[in-house]
Amino acid sequence: MIFSYAFTVQHYRRALRGLQAPMRVAHLSDLHIGFFIRRGSVKRWVEATLAERPDLIVITGDLTDSGRRHQVLPTLEELGGLEAPLGTWAVWGNHDYRFNGYQPKNPPEGELSNRSKANPPRVPMVPPLELEQHLNQQGIRLLHNQGVQLREDLYLAGVEDWWHGEPSVAQALAKKPDSSATLLICHNPDYLYQVPRSVDLTLCGHTHGGQVVLPWYGPAFTSSSYGQQFAGGWVNEPVPAYISRGLGLSTAPIRVACPAELAIHDFVP
Repeated sequence: MIFSYAFTVQHYRRALRGLQAPMRVAHLSDLHIGFFIRRGSVKRWVEATLAERPDLIVITGDLTDSGRRHQVLPTLEELGGLEAPLGTWAVWGNHDYRFNGYQPKNPPEGELSNRSKANPPRVPMVPPLELEQHLNQQGIRLLHNQGVQLREDLYLAGVEDWWHGEPSVAQALAKKPDSSATLLICHNPDYLYQVPRSVDLTLCGHTHGGQVVLPWYGPAFTSSSYGQQFAGGWVNEPVPAYISRGLGLSTAPIRVACPAELAIHDFVP
């Protein structure tokens, strides 16, 4: 028997400035492959994604949850089934850096200074190059403060993780033409305060919708400096974004009033 956690498929429709033709994007996030999430769950996610026939697939970080290679690497092979005309693209989340174990990277002098309470000091870590090699073998390409022109009317950009990477949206947008719709993928929605209004929409994850939502209180814990503000769903401030509840689990194998989701976005001109 193949065991997998329950999830929902959520459909959304939204206009994107600069888009010339409709486009369907499958948004996966927070897979957390490892201790709790194994092949059965990932296989079902891939099947559900392919059934929606997306033009583009994006994964907004935390693909893994454990540095135990015997748990992670065999399951990653299931992601090789993801196929879309415009490809499958991803960015790192904070848990992905821990595939190496905890290996801090020395930041440039002054990089971590002068941060407010809302933007606490980050701890840059060594990128998980081995993990990236395995994902590349499955046809998944990582965006490291980079952008790609996927269609004449669509520019896709991605930034590194806010906690453990060295994100630069300016670098990711450096080659963006003025006329294209711009879609940005990043892991942590706290980074939205760094995103310029020239980006038409940002897709994020990280907060799991709270994973456990309590009556009269809401999301129990979001792992965000802004509390419940970025727990999940659509936000218009500080910039337009969609924050996925994610597909996997972390810390505890439980979700309460907060189902896992595969988000399908139908973007129109």
